Amino acid sequence: MSEPVLIVENLKTYFDIAEGTVKAVNGVSFTLNKNESLGVVGETGSGKSVTMKTIMGLIKKPGYIPEGKILFYTDEFSKDGKKEYIDLTKLPYNQFTRIRGKHVAMIFQDPMTSLNPMYTVADQMIETIMYHQNVSEEEARKRAIELLRKVGIPNAEERIDDYPFQFSGGQRQRIVIAIGLSCNPELLIADEPTTALDVTIQAQILELMKDLQNEFNTAMIYITHDLSVVAEIADKVMVMYGGMQMELADVNTIFEKPLHPYTHMLLNCIPRHDAKKEELEPIPGQPPIMLDPPELCPFLPRCPKATDRCRKELAPFKEVEQGHYIRCWNPMDVEMEGDK
Repeated sequence: MSEPVLIVENLKTYFDIAEGTVKAVNGVSFTLNKNESLGVVGETGSGKSVTMKTIMGLIKKPGYIPEGKILFYTDEFSKDGKKEYIDLTKLPYNQFTRIRGKHVAMIFQDPMTSLNPMYTVADQMIETIMYHQNVSEEEARKRAIELLRKVGIPNAEERIDDYPFQFSGGQRQRIVIAIGLSCNPELLIADEPTTALDVTIQAQILELMKDLQNEFNTAMIYITHDLSVVAEIADKVMVMYGGMQMELADVNTIFEKPLHPYTHMLLNCIPRHDAKKEELEPIPGQPPIMLDPPELCPFLPRCPKATDRCRKELAPFKEVEQGHYIRCWNPMDVEMEGDK
């Protein structure tokens, strides 16, 4: 078995503001293998996007990383060409630019914020390819056209010289995907890549990303609110709430046997073809405020299964069965060790 592409260990990302410290990400750990896809789900403010922006090295002051490791498997800084793990949290900015785009790429929610309206698609794609690869401008242009064809842009040889506003929303998202894949990154992070698209285009984009993942053998992380998207594309799922992991398991386990009360209630909020319900069940209450939160389960105020133990100490994030992790003293179906 090959080495994992990414190992995240107890990652924390905080923001110091005038009112106090916002603990946006508060101890996240996971691994990701080659050609594996991870779906990251949770309500707005749960820490999904901040976690991934931290991996991309996009956190600026007042944000900082007080603790944790992001180990990425690469040969970028190796003298003998052998791959090794480097801790991205310790990487200086000028060295991180050699990783970002070439080895780790990100697709953002709105393609118009990723594409510069003042430059043609050719300008933006060719610049990216030439920056990270030792190729001529002519070779970079050929590579860009080839990628535009792969993502389904018609007449790619001509359209490459158009500006972003001359493309539809679905086409712009395809262009952003092409830019993300232009240097064959080992890891591609997609932050709500289909939110702004209609359902038909959404399905096409998801199918495209699955095909490209298999073709380029890329590990992928999908951030989304849409659990139907997760069911379609993810190998495993990480459920986040209040900056913490609540549950992590393979996609079938999450949908068929959710153990954390939050995951269970999250699934009850959505219509499902495999579970008939007369009406959906909203989660009562509001998401937590992450400004200096107490060191307890963030879901505690909304949890129907909370116990006295939950009000006294935070449950560890631990494996309850092979490959299935939860942070809960009182899960839905099984009793955790020590909670007797």
